[in-house]
Amino acid sequence: MKRLAAMFRALSDESRLRIINLLVHSGELCVCDIQSIMGFTQTKVSRHLSYLKRAGLVNDRRKGLWMLYSIAKPTDQEQRLMLESLDRMVRENPVALKDHRRLKNNVRQGCCATFTIVKPNQEPIALKLN
Repeated sequence: MKRLAAMFRALSDESRLRIINLLVHSGELCVCDIQSIMGFTQTKVSRHLSYLKRAGLVNDRRKGLWMLYSIAKPTDQEQRLMLESLDRMVRENPVALKDHRRLKNNVRQGCCATFTIVKPNQEPIALKLN
């Protein structure tokens, strides 16, 4: 029950919900990409990502100069169900849709470090969405 409560606390903030939503629809992003999309400072994005990581919802990995973040593979049924439900609930939210459009625009304009520099041969899931 404590783990479930920690996940809900991590998701109780709008900024963290937006970050989770972006990661679900991109696969993996660096801090600078999230910064650009959300209009936040690097410090604010990093703080929220650390909170999500401590809750077991986000993984990170280093690739050269970049720290890349992705959704953690669910370790139990509760976490899997929560992430699936969250995706369904947020999918049509106006703020989430705006974030998706910004991500698509960043990738198309070559401003997204993750998909232009770090993973240039991969297409983000966001470009495949309607």
